[in-house]
Amino acid sequence: MWQLKWSLVIKFILLGITKSCPAQTPLFVLFLLIYIITLVGNVGIIILVRVSPSLHTPMYFFLTHLAFIDICYSTVISPRMLADLLSDDKTISFTGCMMQFLTFVFFATIECHLLAMMAYDRHVAICQPLLYVTIISSRVCWQLVASSYLFAFLSAIICTWCVFGGSFCGPNRINHFFCDVVPVLKLLCSDTRSSEMVIFAFITINVVGTNVVILLSYISILCTVLRMCSAQSRARAFHTCASHLMAVAIYFGSAFFMYLQPPSSHRSLDKVASIFYAVVTPMLNPFIYSLRNKEVKDALVKCGRRLFKHWQHKIVVSSRT
Repeated sequence: MWQLKWSLVIKFILLGITKSCPAQTPLFVLFLLIYIITLVGNVGIIILVRVSPSLHTPMYFFLTHLAFIDICYSTVISPRMLADLLSDDKTISFTGCMMQFLTFVFFATIECHLLAMMAYDRHVAICQPLLYVTIISSRVCWQLVASSYLFAFLSAIICTWCVFGGSFCGPNRINHFFCDVVPVLKLLCSDTRSSEMVIFAFITINVVGTNVVILLSYISILCTVLRMCSAQSRARAFHTCASHLMAVAIYFGSAFFMYLQPPSSHRSLDKVASIFYAVVTPMLNPFIYSLRNKEVKDALVKCGRRLFKHWQHKIVVSSRT
């Protein structure tokens, strides 16, 4: 056990979002509502893609995995945060904190890679439409997703060791609402320079690296779209990419603010940024991809009509009997 071998600390205290008692109950209601919407919205996306043949394409294959990751990602953070808002005991065991950190890094890394894969998918669909089926085959989709899960697992294991493999011998109060890398590193008694370098390298690979893929994909898309003769074709191509661009901007914008800055510059706004990418973004993704996507809206309407006809048929059959 790491806490026995390396550390005098066997538990941590999460200071949470706010110390104001009157604000805790309204915040609990707000974040509980966000969590429920997150679960319902993302489960709805997964079911809709599965039951709609028109959505059985690589883009929506990646979207179902994104929805699944958002469910897991949010569940790692939200239940514990909600419990702490109503409880005076905000302690978390060393092992519990370590596992929360590991799973958070795992799912966050996969989300970065999935957003990059979706950008590459749009690049091939718009820039090389005749080769799309060959390049983005079912086998390639599974290989890309499997490789992202594997790389995320290795990243999570190494980053967790860098943070929790050190010595905790002083204060055990984490100034955050979950076990995130920056507030936990501040509690280490041992030298953190090597750990910070390794963690920063992995963050750079996962966040900056995937952003480079997204940027290059959209530069290529932009060049292709500008060469299109038809204004309608250009508008359709831009509309196809709008949902993904919005999801990328929301997720990576808050992640860049939180992680790619010097440790000395971290402020109280970090909690706001963390709430945004860890709690709010998983809720927004289903709305972004459904309300701004004609294919999803059409599939939702067709699914609703089938359910309505099935319900009408059951009523007619039951009335005859």
